[in-house]
Amino acid sequence: MKNSKTILIFQSIAVGLLTGLVVLLFRLGLNRGEAFRSMVYASLGTTAGAPQILLIIALAGILTLLGLALGLLSARYPMIKGSGIPQIKGELLGKMNHSWFPELPLKMVSGIAAIGAGLSLGREGPSVQMGAYAGKAFSYIRTVFGKTGEPSAVERRYLFISGASAGLAAAFNAPLAGVLFALEELHKHFSPLLLACVMGACLAGDLVSGTIFGLKPAFSFPAIAPLSFSLFPWLVALGMITAIGGDLFKRSLYAAQDLYKKTPIPDWTRPVIPMLASIPVGLFLFDASGGGHQLIEQLAHGQYTIGALALLFTVKLLFTALCYGAGTAGGIFLPLLACGALLGTFVGTLLCSAGLCTEIEIVNFLILGMAACFTAVVRAPVTGAVLILEMSGNLSHLGSLVLVCLSAQITAELLRSRPVYDALLRRQLDAQQDKKSSSPEFPDRQRI
Repeated sequence: MKNSKTILIFQSIAVGLLTGLVVLLFRLGLNRGEAFRSMVYASLGTTAGAPQILLIIALAGILTLLGLALGLLSARYPMIKGSGIPQIKGELLGKMNHSWFPELPLKMVSGIAAIGAGLSLGREGPSVQMGAYAGKAFSYIRTVFGKTGEPSAVERRYLFISGASAGLAAAFNAPLAGVLFALEELHKHFSPLLLACVMGACLAGDLVSGTIFGLKPAFSFPAIAPLSFSLFPWLVALGMITAIGGDLFKRSLYAAQDLYKKTPIPDWTRPVIPMLASIPVGLFLFDASGGGHQLIEQLAHGQYTIGALALLFTVKLLFTALCYGAGTAGGIFLPLLACGALLGTFVGTLLCSAGLCTEIEIVNFLILGMAACFTAVVRAPVTGAVLILEMSGNLSHLGSLVLVCLSAQITAELLRSRPVYDALLRRQLDAQQDKKSSSPEFPDRQRI
């Protein structure tokens, strides 16, 4: 029995290595896509008159075709839609089933295409789902070529979760957050064996991804000094404000999904709408396009007015909802972190204008805003606090992180704001049941 547990741990490490390789390729593809998009919009910005109009028309045509292709892929393989984390939770509940081939490569390709084209979607959800696919692939390989027989249901579940957690670790250079995400959000129960499995997988995934991107924090922030205790009461207010913003973020996602359902166009044409919307966003407010990584780093190094921050938050929130509601591959981690960073910077800038903090301390509010927004939206405060610690590479704000996450968690509870992935899963299951109920094969099925 002990030997089988040890073998499972080493197999989880192998899943982590495989996941790290997959996420590494995904991140390299995203970087190439982001660089190409920046070049395209920089070229548009330096062109005027008829040539610019022709370039915009050509770009609109290309994005329309890309949107149709992504829509057809999502219609043919619905498991690759959106973030992928609700689908993982659905499989763990026995209500969905992943097929690692061809869904794994299709998830990668569609994610690179959607995010690289400028949609406000994140890399973490697809990375987590591709890690889960890697766990499934390893179980298949073990069944076909292994000498130990077919893995048990528990072993398959642990390899599945290990791959998912390694995906988060490799996506954000955050192995500890990957471990906590598996326990707090996916499995929701502590198991010493699962802990050992996901620790090995997250470490392996992070090391593989780090061979190219380096074992360094995901964000490049300036020097961060601890906040004084006199500012701690304002952190409670920051948590409350960000929780309200996080609830608005979730409601906008649900509203966009409902609006698309009411729109009299085929499902597979929906991605064309955000694709075309990305053109004016890219031209006039480039910072609001894409996942949000560059925006967060620019907030940390630049100075923004209150009006500019409010405009960026509004556009980022609405554009994210428009993109996610269309159903193409892409997550919400980075966009929600960007929204939290904008709210944190907004509060910090207000306090600085009132003489209550210094300009140097605004970056602290930016970081704390990300943690609070993650807590309010995902409802995983421990994972949120540790994720931001690892992504910022600084432990000086540990106490303030705990306080702001606690404030956001309590406020979200008072708002009765459901965890976003639970709500999205419920919506997906309802949509599946609606299709079955309307199908001639299931005339008597009742809607749940």
